[in-house]
Amino acid sequence: MTLWNGVLPFYPQPRHAAGFSVPLLIVILVFLALAASFLLILPGIRGHARWFWLVRVLLSLFIGAEIVAVHFSAEWFVGRVNTSTSYKAFSAARIRAHVGLHVGLDGINITLRGTPVHQLNETIDYNEQFTWRLDEDYAAEYARALEKGLPDPVLYLAEKFTPSSPCGLYQQYHLAGHYASATLWVAFCFWLLSNALLSMPAPLYGGLALLTTGAFALFAVFAFASVSSVPFCRFRLGSSALTAHYGAAFWVTLATGILCLLLGGAVVSLHYARPSALRILLYRRVKNRSRQARGASPFVLDNPLHRRCGAPHLKLSTNI
Repeated sequence: MTLWNGVLPFYPQPRHAAGFSVPLLIVILVFLALAASFLLILPGIRGHARWFWLVRVLLSLFIGAEIVAVHFSAEWFVGRVNTSTSYKAFSAARIRAHVGLHVGLDGINITLRGTPVHQLNETIDYNEQFTWRLDEDYAAEYARALEKGLPDPVLYLAEKFTPSSPCGLYQQYHLAGHYASATLWVAFCFWLLSNALLSMPAPLYGGLALLTTGAFALFAVFAFASVSSVPFCRFRLGSSALTAHYGAAFWVTLATGILCLLLGGAVVSLHYARPSALRILLYRRVKNRSRQARGASPFVLDNPLHRRCGAPHLKLSTNI
């Protein structure tokens, strides 16, 4: 083994197992804190309105959390395979490993875990991230991975997404992720607007904003799905081939977009068909005459001193 530029070409720094995305964790904690804050004040809401507000607020928080969280998820397009493959350059040693490819909106994540983890007197447990954000250079990150001396399966998959690769995956997923991310941020803005409008006496505009939220969420899904029309490069890892498919983030975003369309459509339909029922449902307003119809008796206030002084008889009454 020889030194390359002063370092050993076999990933000299400590390795860590695949972990949870820190930005994704922050988003989840923020929305969980909002949900917990609402649950603390929930006992102060009386009657059946308590359960209505519980469903309404938690459903709205789920939609907002999902729209933001999928930006930082690498589960839009995933592929996994168990294979026997070469481990490092300049070595004929082979390992049994589980290889995972996770494509997100801003890059890819490649995992390599040995089965078993300890093979060739090493701990084979890699988790590498390669990004293509506007301020990141994917080719430079790939060059640094070559300098580290990452295992062959990681470099092989990462090389398929480089701008110079004949597969053309970089141009496809980079543009698709960019447009999907932009439309999702627009959907998040309309989600905020729909919450504000539905809290005011403007249910029609709140429903339209919710419809727009669902439309932009579906636009993001369609933008990312547009890459599926191009044949995907075959990934041969040793004795097996890695096949990829749409991941959890893709399907959850699709379901959220459809949910927003259904909720927005229901609000708009009720506005034209049963506007009074919609106002009662959203704002829990009960008319005064409905209380009188339930048999409320008037409470009469009469001052006898006015009669002694010859003052005109005054009688005040109110409904309780």
